[in-house]
Amino acid sequence: MHNVCMLALVPGSGVCTAERYLQRSKERPAEEPRGAGPFFFIAGTNGAAIVSSYCERRGWRRIYDKQRDDFKLKWCETKSSANYCNFREGKQLMYQIPNDAVLTTKIGLLGSLREYEGVSDKIKRPPYTQVVMTLKMEEFIPATFRMDLRTEREAFFATVSNTETQMWICKPSGLNQGRGIFLLKSQEDIRAFRLKLQNMEDSQAGRRALQRQPQPYIVQQYIQNPLLLKGKKFDVRSYLLIACTSPFMVFFRHGYVRLTCNLYDSSSNDPSTHLTNQYVQKKNPLYSQLKEDTVWSMESFNTYVNNKFRVAKGLPWDWVLGTFTKRMQQILTQCFFAVKSKLDRRLGFFDLIGCDFMVDTDFKVWLLEMNCNPALHTNCEVLKEVIPSTLVETLDLTLEIFNKCRLRQRILPLANQREFALLYNELYPPDLVPASRRSNAFNAKRNIKNKNTKLRRSKSGSSKRTPLESPEEAGEGRPRPTTSVLNKKGRTEIGASRRTSHSGSKVKGDAAE
Repeated sequence: MHNVCMLALVPGSGVCTAERYLQRSKERPAEEPRGAGPFFFIAGTNGAAIVSSYCERRGWRRIYDKQRDDFKLKWCETKSSANYCNFREGKQLMYQIPNDAVLTTKIGLLGSLREYEGVSDKIKRPPYTQVVMTLKMEEFIPATFRMDLRTEREAFFATVSNTETQMWICKPSGLNQGRGIFLLKSQEDIRAFRLKLQNMEDSQAGRRALQRQPQPYIVQQYIQNPLLLKGKKFDVRSYLLIACTSPFMVFFRHGYVRLTCNLYDSSSNDPSTHLTNQYVQKKNPLYSQLKEDTVWSMESFNTYVNNKFRVAKGLPWDWVLGTFTKRMQQILTQCFFAVKSKLDRRLGFFDLIGCDFMVDTDFKVWLLEMNCNPALHTNCEVLKEVIPSTLVETLDLTLEIFNKCRLRQRILPLANQREFALLYNELYPPDLVPASRRSNAFNAKRNIKNKNTKLRRSKSGSSKRTPLESPEEAGEGRPRPTTSVLNKKGRTEIGASRRTSHSGSKVKGDAAE
């Protein structure tokens, strides 16, 4: 692949360079484009060069007035009520679901998962609905305490009062890029942190309601046995794409591996030894020399695990692209189900979320956090391969689903699905189409079935409806999750999740469990 400056040219995409984009963005036209459009609006620089190039290739024109409401696509780094107040459902595309904080802030995700875990076992589901195997939170989330809740705060300090061996990591709830994160490694650190929280609480008591409140913290158990790659700590960035919210269409995609510059030393006080974020690593004096070594492709990660750990740890071949991938998909599916009933649902909302995972020496998979507006910079070779293709496919899928919904067309299969794997869909079962689009032959066949059913019922003298008379009871028109995994070559394999047919027989699929 031919690289130009900072961004790679995706075959057929015409992605421009970041430098060229910044230069062109300064050359704002004297007059705003007018006419029939379509128009697109971009605020911020994260992914802006790729999005701008994508839209321009389709003949769309960029507008700069944020007050205009005649856009086809609005791509903003930050969420504000002004971005959504004039949104026209079914007419426009808007990047970032307004209330995605229930998934993409640390407190939001923690609260959603706790609530979901508390009610999921109590729900009695009809026999025809999809049963999703629920993980216990301790299976994929390190022990976590909210410092904004007095009961949890006191429980945390009671837990750590008599231990010196366990490290904890403290994170602001709504920040990313490793900002504001620090370690609690000793009783002295814990006492200082407790005093800091008390001072924050005292200062908040005197604040006016309209003043900006400080970021609340969570404290999480530090994973002290991280798996290392060439002696360095790492985590894995994957993507969750909510391409549509009405109906829900949710996808997973592999991203890349982020490594530290320094060799791992649990006793080190250098944040860049413990945090893999590029934002943190750039502060390391060795970063300019080691930049390319701080990001691996998933294929390189898979090869390394095969060669280094497969025999020693008794792992299956291609553990990364098989078992690990399925586990990430299972965890993210559960996270989505935890917020499914909370997210704002309007046709045109979509979201690309960065999901960070860690693996320990027992090859247990941990979810660290999920981030809105994930970093889309392309400052090294691996990112030049991953980021543009991820973003282009995100827009391709979102636009295809959006147009099919507007035209009331059958949505699956998706012509633009390449590397993203479908985790969940809220469509009609893939083998059916909406009632308004069914063929005459389908409707005629159903009418015959209904007449036969009524005839049997009149002969028996029973007034009870049979399942075949009810599309809802028969499973027609009822959303059914569809899952998929990536095969060993990283390609998408879509399979229907397990369901019960009308005859009572089981239809097996490739549900990630």
